[in-house]
Amino acid sequence: MSDVTTASRPAVASDGKTGPVGVGVIGAGVISDQYLGNLTQFPDLKVLFIADIDQDRAAAQAETWGVPASGTVDELLALDDVEIVVNLTIPAAHVDVALQAVAAGKHVWGEKPYALDRESGARLLAAAKEAGVRVAVAPDTFLGAGLQTGLRVVKRGDIGTPLTGLALFQVPGPESWHPSPEFLFAYGAGPMFDVGPYYLTTLVQVFGPVAKVTATASKARDSRVIGSGPKAGTVFPVEVPTHVSALLQFESGASAQAVFSFDSKLARAGFVEIAGTEGTAVFPDPNEFEGDTTVHTGTDEPAVVAAPGPAFTRGTGVAELAQAIREGRRERVPGELAFHVLDVMVSLAESAERDESVRVDSTLEPTPELPESWDPSVPTLG
Repeated sequence: MSDVTTASRPAVASDGKTGPVGVGVIGAGVISDQYLGNLTQFPDLKVLFIADIDQDRAAAQAETWGVPASGTVDELLALDDVEIVVNLTIPAAHVDVALQAVAAGKHVWGEKPYALDRESGARLLAAAKEAGVRVAVAPDTFLGAGLQTGLRVVKRGDIGTPLTGLALFQVPGPESWHPSPEFLFAYGAGPMFDVGPYYLTTLVQVFGPVAKVTATASKARDSRVIGSGPKAGTVFPVEVPTHVSALLQFESGASAQAVFSFDSKLARAGFVEIAGTEGTAVFPDPNEFEGDTTVHTGTDEPAVVAAPGPAFTRGTGVAELAQAIREGRRERVPGELAFHVLDVMVSLAESAERDESVRVDSTLEPTPELPESWDPSVPTLG
């Protein structure tokens, strides 16, 4: 269990700078297209450099997205104008790369999961605090208009006091369509660590911190076969559970059930339901940025609450982080939130392995909703 408490965060001050925030991207793989498609549009950001072990791939992405330079990680970290490092490396490298960036005095935005164990996650939080920089971590999907609308619906009392949650992610598994799915079945992945952060972050934003978890886990088979792409027919090992059933108990007294599975031929993904004293809210897919919220009160037809706002995707949190740095306020997707979600996932894995409930020692304060008018395509930094 963790001995890190993340509820209390010291005040922060503006960095004293003006204008767009310089960004460097580490990792030029598939997910970088989604990020760069947005980061290069947001006026409060200025993408300056792309780094990758494969420098040719970094150069190709820089050319595609109009980024002025590319090269090695060391070259990126040596640039004074790069203030935020966007860490898009594989999960096993997330902490090591983030620590390098923090040591260079850079703020970090990282892809999920935040870390693979509590110890390295706590070490990263401590290093960032000592260096006076910020470590923010995906998912930023809850900053999208879809989940922000759902969170506002609950907060304003449309369903009364929220009491219970239900989260479902059940699919046959990504090996049928992903050209290189092996890492999704390796240590640090599986359906819980790969997809769980979207669902668990959403539940924490509704109910607050998790106090205790109970889980069971299973693995349908020891190997799988790649179904498409140049490696089709390749057999690879399954190293982690591919089905996790979880019961979450929150500090508030609320509870939630969650299923994360790569073993279901009946796909039911993107399902988060919040039941309260006066009604039930069905949220949009927590792995997406858009979607309406449906409110059931049991008396009339369900009310569909449309999600206002822009339809940007991954990288939205980087824009919000940049604004927070300049404005001297806390970012809405902080490392403390990601650490708590990591702590919950590790606790679930321990619960399943030990066949017992596990206390979650870390805690936090959920971040406030964005103003409905917030739009990362609108310049705010001068």
